[in-house]
Amino acid sequence: MGELSKLPNIGKEVERQLNEIGIFTYDELKDIGAKKAWVKIQEIDESACIHRLLALEGAIQGVRKTELLQESKAELKDFYNINKIK
Repeated sequence: MGELSKLPNIGKEVERQLNEIGIFTYDELKDIGAKKAWVKIQEIDESACIHRLLALEGAIQGVRKTELLQESKAELKDFYNINKIK
C-alpha cells in the first residue's frame, strides 16, 4: 500500500487504479481533481460508478464521501450522469 490508500475512501483497488492512470500522491490527485481522475479511471474500468467519483472528491477534501456537502454531491452526480459510459 502506498500514500493514497491512507486517504479517506481510498482502498487498495482504487489506489491501484489511480497508480495505473499515473497518480501516486495526494498532490497529484488534488492537482488533477476528482472529475478528471474519475474520467481516466473510467477509461480503464467502465464499472467506475458515482460512488468512486464521490470517494475521490472526499479523499481530496479529507472527508468520508458521506460527509460531502449536498451541493457537492449534486454537482458530482450531474457530472457523472453526463460523463458516464452508457
